Amino acid sequence: MLKKLLSFVVALSLLAAPRLFAQTTSAQPAASVPPTSGQGAAAALRDGDTIALHIAGVPIEDQGQFSGEYTIDENGQINLPYIGLVKAGGMAPSAVQTEIQNALVTAQIYTNPTITVSTSAGVRWINVSGAVRAPGRIQYTSDLTLMSTIGAAGGPSDFAGDRVRLVRKGKITWYSRKKLDKDPSLDPPMEPGDTIEILESLW
Repeated sequence: MLKKLLSFVVALSLLAAPRLFAQTTSAQPAASVPPTSGQGAAAALRDGDTIALHIAGVPIEDQGQFSGEYTIDENGQINLPYIGLVKAGGMAPSAVQTEIQNALVTAQIYTNPTITVSTSAGVRWINVSGAVRAPGRIQYTSDLTLMSTIGAAGGPSDFAGDRVRLVRKGKITWYSRKKLDKDPSLDPPMEPGDTIEILESLW
């Protein structure tokens, strides 16, 4: 009789074991899944970048005057209506938006402006001025040099002198066109945001 009772208890234990195991297994927390990372921080703007700026929350007649494209100069700044120079180089577009909005409110130009800044990816510029035939912006490419950029701006005008001023990140370097023509190995490569100015001849 005792043997039969023991056999019955063992049988019940074996039947319950899978159930207990299943309950124990289901009680374990699910393996944690690393959260999906969001977009990385927006790339910082650089000297020579062109940004498209749009303003809202202001009178319609002012939107057209303020909205537009602006090129970041060699000092990392853009020149805006009403508030003048604003830092943009080295900053994310969202930070520039906040900077402009705060400047407009602080200057009491608008009470609740909304600024949107977007970039034309990959489009950067070199500014050429002075005694050239077609002063303006030249789109940057990695093969540009000082002299080839001047050529892309129509070449020296009839009033061009020998001296060329290159402004890069606020630093001024002077070059002689005659020396660069004579020895092209001295012709410096360009960087986005550079500003070139050919001085007029003194004679």
